[in-house]
Amino acid sequence: MNTLSTLRLNLLRVFYLVLVIGIGMEMRVWSKMIYQVYSMESDSGTVICMLFALSALSILGLRYPLKMLPVLFWELTWKLSWLLSVALPHWLRGEWSKDLAATTVTVGMIVIFVPLVPWSYVFEQYVKKPGDPWWRPNCA
Repeated sequence: MNTLSTLRLNLLRVFYLVLVIGIGMEMRVWSKMIYQVYSMESDSGTVICMLFALSALSILGLRYPLKMLPVLFWELTWKLSWLLSVALPHWLRGEWSKDLAATTVTVGMIVIFVPLVPWSYVFEQYVKKPGDPWWRPNCA
């Protein structure tokens, strides 16, 4: 297995830090979880809780950048799926607005981080390496 350079690990840490700071400042998730915990609506509360979990797990990514790669996969996946299933159809139909454009730019910023993911490591760990067993025959 290839080991990643310290620079590459630190670049991954930047990715996690951007998530922590971005979610914390832009969405004010941490303050909402502390001060508005009893007054959140169902839909917005769900989003806040999911973003809080992403932010909290991203803090672990600062310490364990490789072990927390699935957190980055989640971030990349939801943003890519939003771009393909929301932004692109609106753009193709000519239904573009300032709000949609602003959100698309924010979500689209993820492309900056795609090259930071150690794709060869991902391939080795998540594609090439055998998965965990579904059962153990002689377990008591």
